[in-house]
Amino acid sequence: MSGVWTAEKIIALAPDAASAKAGKELATARKWVTFGADERSAWGECQGSGSKPYQVQIDLSEPAFKCSCPSRKFPCKHSLALFLMLAGSADAFAGKAPPAWVQEWLKGRAQRNEQKAKKAESAAPVDPEAQAKRAAEREKKVAAGLKEAELWLHDLVRQGLAAVQGRPMSFWESPAARMVDAQAPGVARIIREMAATVSSGEGWQDRLLEQLSRLHLLLEAYGRRDALSPELQADVRAIIGWTQSQDELFARAGVRDVWLALGQRTDLEDRLRVQRTWLVGKSSGTSALVLQFAHGTQPFEASLIAGTSFEAELVFYPSAWPMRAMIKARFGAAAGLEALPGAPSIAAAAGKYAEALAACPWIERVGWSLSSVTPYYVAGSWRLRDSEGREVPLPPRYSRGWQLAAASGGKPIAVFGEFDGRVLLPLSMRAEEGFTLLSPATESKASA
Repeated sequence: MSGVWTAEKIIALAPDAASAKAGKELATARKWVTFGADERSAWGECQGSGSKPYQVQIDLSEPAFKCSCPSRKFPCKHSLALFLMLAGSADAFAGKAPPAWVQEWLKGRAQRNEQKAKKAESAAPVDPEAQAKRAAEREKKVAAGLKEAELWLHDLVRQGLAAVQGRPMSFWESPAARMVDAQAPGVARIIREMAATVSSGEGWQDRLLEQLSRLHLLLEAYGRRDALSPELQADVRAIIGWTQSQDELFARAGVRDVWLALGQRTDLEDRLRVQRTWLVGKSSGTSALVLQFAHGTQPFEASLIAGTSFEAELVFYPSAWPMRAMIKARFGAAAGLEALPGAPSIAAAAGKYAEALAACPWIERVGWSLSSVTPYYVAGSWRLRDSEGREVPLPPRYSRGWQLAAASGGKPIAVFGEFDGRVLLPLSMRAEEGFTLLSPATESKASA
């Protein structure tokens, strides 16, 4: 097996810390009745508390998992354990043929993928008249809701920012709930984020003013949407809360390349997990963001692991600055990440960020890859400095700065992270010892 699957990357797939811990404890040959692997898959039988061992299977091309245990976590501890054993002692798995139950599972997966592709190609056309009627009804609801949001925004600004700190939570929650009723959930999210900003500490006024300005720009853009380009109209509608039909999206032309997964972060929003995976095309240099959503411990639809590369066709959502994408098709198994390509300077990365904002001013974050920066600590905060002497701050109370500094040893390293216009949150780095993940598998939305 190639060195792409390291213990660090496998543990990053764990749904929670308890599963990761249990998987490590089970990753020993004496707890397994049988195990084996070939180029496509790995399998094993783990003796549990019952009379029959659990059958565990891994499709290495994604990876995908299946286990006969009753756990609702995905991947379960048995799957993680088998994967860790394979990564640690691949030679012990070699030279074995997959049993019938593994072959049947792989065959079923191939058939389902084929059926899914055929379904997308032969999807029944929608009724254009009914579709237009539904769209008109929603437009009417959204327009009425945004008119209320505009009045609320004007009242807030007229009374002054100093007054909002004394407002009860209902001041924010009531208009947010109204936006949900008006089928504008994106605006509701923006208002709720404003409430969090007010209690976010020093400098909250500047951050709130920026949010208010972007909301005002969004409301103005929607009111004048007919004068906007189709791409900018798509951005406005997406931010307000319209969703893109996957069938329509897959009908668009894609970009086929070897995609480098440079960073990944999973946020918790109540019971919803939101995973962001940042990709860069090896040949095209195109940047892409793949978003995946899952409730509770349900698995994400695709297994994407930072620090790997894979050949795939990506299709991009319509936008004035195309960034969000979906995987249309994958070709072959994932491989290791040979390098962490990036901008030669902070100024070059900032210039690209300025281009993105000029095209779509509602972009919340972008992926920044810096090829040569040195971490250092000053005045209670961490920063990255490039060879030109320019700096970018890391988030306040960033907890992994010493890990960056230790890997650097005072020398430049490559760092990839999410930049929100103020600070860079490192997600991965590449130093002499190789590629290293910096962000935990799962974070609460408010944490840095």
